[in-house]
Amino acid sequence: MLTSEQISPDKLHSDYAASFTLTLGRVIKIEQEAGQVIFTCDNGKLAVSKARAGAVRIRLFADAAPDEEINMKTTPAIVEGESGAGAAETELLVADIGLAYLVETDEITIEVVKEDGSLRFKDSSGRIWARNPMMAWNEKKSAIALFRATENVHYYGLGEKTGFLDKRGERYEMWNSDNFSPHVPEIEALYQSIPFLIVNEPECSYGIFLDNPGKSVFDMRTSSEAFTVQADTTGLDYYVIPGPQLKDVVMRYTALTGRIQLPPQWSIGYHQSRYSYMDQDEVMEMARTFREKEIPCDVIHLDIHYMNEYRVFTFDPARFPDPKAMIEELKTMGIRIVPIVDPGVKLDPDYRVYQEGTDSDLFCLKPDGSPFVGPVWPGPSVFPDFSDAKAREWWGDLHRFFTDMGIEGIWNDMNEPSVFNENKTIDPDTLHRYDGNPATHAEIHNLYGMLMSKATAEGMTRNLNGRRPFVLSRAGYAGIQRYAAVWTGDNRSFWEHMALAMPMVLNLGLSGVSFSGPDIGGFGHHTTGELLARWTQMGALFPFCRNHSMLETVRQEPWSFGPEVENICREYISLRYSLMPLLYSLFRESAETGMPIIRPLLLEYPEDPNVANLCDQFLLGDQILAAPVYRPDTFHRVVYLPEGNWFDYKTGEKREGGRHFMAHAPLDTLPLYVKEGAIIPRTAPALSAEFERPSELFLDIYTPENGEGAFDLYDDDGATFAYKDKAYNLYRLRVEGTEGTVKFTVHPEWTGYGEGWKRWTLTFKHLPFAGYLQDFGKEAADRDELETLAEGWHFDSAARELTVVLNQPLEDVELVVKARA
Repeated sequence: MLTSEQISPDKLHSDYAASFTLTLGRVIKIEQEAGQVIFTCDNGKLAVSKARAGAVRIRLFADAAPDEEINMKTTPAIVEGESGAGAAETELLVADIGLAYLVETDEITIEVVKEDGSLRFKDSSGRIWARNPMMAWNEKKSAIALFRATENVHYYGLGEKTGFLDKRGERYEMWNSDNFSPHVPEIEALYQSIPFLIVNEPECSYGIFLDNPGKSVFDMRTSSEAFTVQADTTGLDYYVIPGPQLKDVVMRYTALTGRIQLPPQWSIGYHQSRYSYMDQDEVMEMARTFREKEIPCDVIHLDIHYMNEYRVFTFDPARFPDPKAMIEELKTMGIRIVPIVDPGVKLDPDYRVYQEGTDSDLFCLKPDGSPFVGPVWPGPSVFPDFSDAKAREWWGDLHRFFTDMGIEGIWNDMNEPSVFNENKTIDPDTLHRYDGNPATHAEIHNLYGMLMSKATAEGMTRNLNGRRPFVLSRAGYAGIQRYAAVWTGDNRSFWEHMALAMPMVLNLGLSGVSFSGPDIGGFGHHTTGELLARWTQMGALFPFCRNHSMLETVRQEPWSFGPEVENICREYISLRYSLMPLLYSLFRESAETGMPIIRPLLLEYPEDPNVANLCDQFLLGDQILAAPVYRPDTFHRVVYLPEGNWFDYKTGEKREGGRHFMAHAPLDTLPLYVKEGAIIPRTAPALSAEFERPSELFLDIYTPENGEGAFDLYDDDGATFAYKDKAYNLYRLRVEGTEGTVKFTVHPEWTGYGEGWKRWTLTFKHLPFAGYLQDFGKEAADRDELETLAEGWHFDSAARELTVVLNQPLEDVELVVKARA
């Protein structure tokens, strides 16, 4: 326990131990190569180059001699390595304007001042939208860059950092850390390090991505007129990513570092976990209980106790005597197993994994050539060098142990990496091969977890015969989204941690990591029935949806607190499964564009001053707004609805946006609101996302009185990579309302998947008039008769709802609803 001794005056020190006194000085020479310009200065070099998606790359070479060769190799964060950095075939346009040089790209002009190498970034009109007036370093080669900001700036991104959505006034470190202490706003480093900052100024947004996997610092606290980016090792290598809108920055950043792969649909379902389900009988009992209680579930996780003395790629023969049979039986129930795999390999000469890694020299080495050994769960352990392609391939192929049993998903934990030693991780002087560019652990620490997940994902893909794998990772770096989903680590069963999950997951989404979520109910401490109910309501709409709890805490499966809480959990988990067509389409959108699946209101309403730091509400896509209750004994909360009209999802009550109101939210109610013009695809809730595929699609159309709405509906087999060979369906859905008329269209953009929904039921909700459908099928007397028809329609005058049944639309469909004469 920490005490007041920790704040003894003798222990206090400055935020910055080092001063930065060395700078570039005057530009003395300029050289131009394909796609980049090299400025040689009095004290070093500066490289300016084009990058993907309109970004520019700025790299400082401190103390570089005039004749010194420079290395522009990128880290694995950048898509396609060096070519992904965007080295262009044609030269950049460079102009000498007297006091400065202008370097022009397609979208950005960079002004390099001759006197000191300082930088200004301009748009095509000449407007300056970013300033980097100073880059400096010290004798230890720690480097810092200062950027100017206005008093109205807001900051977003930086991955899973604690605190509110807006990071103004905060300072964070990038150093992947296993921090089991309660997660509070003052924690500067957690498991994920995503050194990507979105700078949102009143006139434009832009991003700064510092591609440095060593320790770095983003400081938005020290000055109200500037922010700084500091790297402890290997200098400054950063990308300036233009907007002008926040969405543009996110899309460009994810084009640079990659986007999520479309996951298997079962992984978007509900996951149940505990540290630990101790044996095969307990796992089977858990699965049977889910099915008996008709609570949807797709995954049960196995924590470390399934292993034989914590040796990875083993099952304990006493606790799990026949894991393959268990997995086969679970699959008949529509439930999959996802086992945990840590990087620490037990130092045991009789252990096959240790023997293979040692014989092939695949573990991390100390400077004297001996393997780095550190204690973790198995005791003294060695660690694969995932920076080496040979080690990654070996590690990936080890997963055949699991795939041969029918396992299709893996949970990577402890991969910061966490070590039970003084450094809490691999020693900083440990050497990595780094694919032929040797580096110390201090220089590439933050890459370790991402490269482990890369090895895992690629190995699973090789071994699954065309089926998509699922990988979950605790640690990561920029680009982790290409290989794994992430969760926010060892949270607690605190109401404050439920609230904290929203801005953490929202900023992860803005940082490219859209498949993420917290441990529902909290991992440590003891949850309550009320907290579990409220957290499940919220978590059911998050991209990654897993209930997980710690050894010796109270049980928190959905039925653990009696019928009332069980029914609430069942209702909202079932809601998730009902909305699976919507969720899956949003995952596809994220894979294509980088847009987050759940979004801060700021992303869709950037001009609204009320949402700049609004982080206790979120949007699912751009159509559904959720306002969770995150305080005990609270049955009302203030909700803000942005511009437009909104409908209460449960009651249908219409509300005008652009204002706050008090929502009534008894324990069984999550305040949910649907935007006018929304098109919400859903199905009847199933117990398993892939195992039970409903054949009927429902489209709830929130009819606009005067306006329009759109949704891109996506469908494929949910399991294989056949969609990459065009085996998918993509429908452009549009609705337009004008006075007295509503027009709805279905345009099949592509129809390459023949096993889609066979029956479509469309409901035009909240019609502003007593409408009828022109010339389409038989009019049913009521909804019961409509359900017996292959095609037809029924108008409910009391509810003002028109319901239409269609066969699967494989061609363009247009429905026109008009007011009765």
